[in-house]
Amino acid sequence: MSQDNKIKLIKMVLILLGLALAVWLITAIFKESGKSLADYAAENPQLQNQTTESAESEDDTATDEEQAKKDNKENKDNKDNKAEKNDKAKNVKESSKDRKDGIDDPCMVGCKLNASVAEQFRITYAEGFYYEPLSDELREYITGTSYPALEEGSKKLEITYDELCYMHVLHYDFNGEVAEGELICNLKIADDLVEIFEELYENEYQIEKIHLIDLYDGDDTSSMEDNNTSCFNYRLVENSKNLSKHAYGLAIDVNPLYNPYITYNKDGSENCSPEGGIDYKDRSKNFPYKIDESDLCYKLFKQHGFTWGGNWNSVKDYQHFQKTK
Repeated sequence: MSQDNKIKLIKMVLILLGLALAVWLITAIFKESGKSLADYAAENPQLQNQTTESAESEDDTATDEEQAKKDNKENKDNKDNKAEKNDKAKNVKESSKDRKDGIDDPCMVGCKLNASVAEQFRITYAEGFYYEPLSDELREYITGTSYPALEEGSKKLEITYDELCYMHVLHYDFNGEVAEGELICNLKIADDLVEIFEELYENEYQIEKIHLIDLYDGDDTSSMEDNNTSCFNYRLVENSKNLSKHAYGLAIDVNPLYNPYITYNKDGSENCSPEGGIDYKDRSKNFPYKIDESDLCYKLFKQHGFTWGGNWNSVKDYQHFQKTK
């Protein structure tokens, strides 16, 4: 047997002898006094309280440790989710840089055309979320489509290029993948929109696509049928001579196919636009991508002072949010 093992054995024997001696002494004391352990405990209730308090303290410590472990796990999960989102945003941003270098992407045409705008004029809210003035190239692209081309001597438009801005956002598509989106809006609501879209993105709110309406030749119906979320389009209100708030860049339509525009006829019949959204005009039904007052999209726009078309009386425009001029 090694020297270390001998020392350990001697220590163990001494401990056992000490415990045996302590038990013998306690037993002898109780025999002399004629008291049992139960009697002693009854006469000294503070000892029982101390034991209980000690147990409770241990339980509290265990509970605190479990809560700390739970909090640490939640913090780690949140950090992991945040890191994953940042990685996705970074990858999409790199894709955007490539496109500005000349790679053709017809669905993000504004990103390429606005590449000439100096960084100093860009207002960045978060990674992938920013707005900036319209470049000369982008102005030329939208002129004659979403922005009317004026003939000499014709009436001046209600809004100028300088009152508009180009906005780039990120969003989750219907496949749950991070996608780029772009729109043109009025500078007056740019801060609102970039904050709203970033909050929707953080909550993984799904929007199928966000493209300039010029991809649809400025045709609002075609854009809605394709479930495209869009903002600026210099046009009249449907079946009216009045300019839409879209003409000022102060309105946006979100997931329009699932949130159609409903008008009512004198005979009680209804019109649905787009026609492909007829299955979604009954708002008592449950279906994906429906905007109602419990929806996050609705809540965020209302918090920023927007009016929702779903609250109108004469018509219902469930896709539509606008802010007064």
